[in-house]
Amino acid sequence: MSVVPADPRRRLYAAVALLAVSLAALTAVTWAQPNVLVDVLVYRAEGQAVLDGADLYGFTVTEWDLPATYPPFAALLFVPVAWLPLPVVQTLFAVGNAALLAWLLHLSLRLAGRGAGPAALIAATALGLWLEPVFQTFVFGQINLALTCLVLWDLTRPDGARGKGLAIGVAAGIKLTPAIFAVHLLLTGRVRAGLTALAGFVGTAALGAVALPDASVDFWTRRMFETGRVGKAWIVDNQSLQGPVTRLLHTPEPGLWWLVPTAVVGLLGLWLARRAHLRGRAAWGVLIVAGTALLVSPISWSHHWVWCVPLLAVLATAAPRGRRRWPLYAVAVLFTARTHWLVPHAGDRDLHLPWWQQPLASPYPLLALGLLGWAAWRLRGPRHRTTPRPFSIPRARRAAPATPSNRRSNV
Repeated sequence: MSVVPADPRRRLYAAVALLAVSLAALTAVTWAQPNVLVDVLVYRAEGQAVLDGADLYGFTVTEWDLPATYPPFAALLFVPVAWLPLPVVQTLFAVGNAALLAWLLHLSLRLAGRGAGPAALIAATALGLWLEPVFQTFVFGQINLALTCLVLWDLTRPDGARGKGLAIGVAAGIKLTPAIFAVHLLLTGRVRAGLTALAGFVGTAALGAVALPDASVDFWTRRMFETGRVGKAWIVDNQSLQGPVTRLLHTPEPGLWWLVPTAVVGLLGLWLARRAHLRGRAAWGVLIVAGTALLVSPISWSHHWVWCVPLLAVLATAAPRGRRRWPLYAVAVLFTARTHWLVPHAGDRDLHLPWWQQPLASPYPLLALGLLGWAAWRLRGPRHRTTPRPFSIPRARRAAPATPSNRRSNV
């Protein structure tokens, strides 16, 4: 029987203690919020609507009148949530999201081509709980971490792996935005994986149509186009490109002022991601696609930006310790500062912010636009095709460290 050296054992114990303290503090802060785990109530209502044969998109729950916004396939997955008592479900969501954060950190390091020992991974999980998108995911009881893990697990598998792309298709069937990664697979020449992702997505839609035909017709012909059903695009919670445009123009209906830049950003982002992949920077290609998806979506609540975890992991491993680490520190501060909650946002004050508060209200889209600009600059010049470096996990090495609004619906 091997004996664990004293120093590694102490580091492991210290990491576990740090995680326990962090989780306890997070629990206390979470339950002090006015709308704690509110999205869990929506998921339970969706599952109950399936069991009762009720109108899936005709109900609202909670005092904020939150409706169902996901495709019918997601409602089928929420049926077990309706069977269990609410305290059990809330506990499972909290514990499950903590485990998913640890898995996301593991996958993020694999994306960066690095590994980490248990102590480092546990310590990073304890710190990662306080990143604003992760914190908000815990507060609302959201499924962002699960969807991000599905996508990242699939993308970091070898290109020849059996069924590669299927998890992306399933994630897109639960929530539509991950479908952009299927497009990325096709644009980067991984046609079989891209078609598998599309087939998986179609399969989820077909399953939803068989089980819930009326709800499927309702969603695919009507509900999926009702972005206002999800929530108000102009509130500071929305960190997609439409959010800062509406706030900057002081209008809830930006029209072409939003649609045209969004189309340009979408095409540019996919092109830059393809260029990065073909130049051997597959990890940055993935992050560019994620940033593009969050920008072009009509609404990207701040808790959707859990892609900050792989971004921080890649930045942490991009430069040696002590050299050129400022991007890592700057991004870590940006995702913990919560500046968009500090500006006036009660009622419709989001629409009347002065110019100097606009950057504070839109930190995440500004970061994503900066990432696209940086990628365009770094990838300039003639293209030289390079075989993308495969994602792999080497032996454990140094670890990479890594007030909600009630005016939105779950998405």
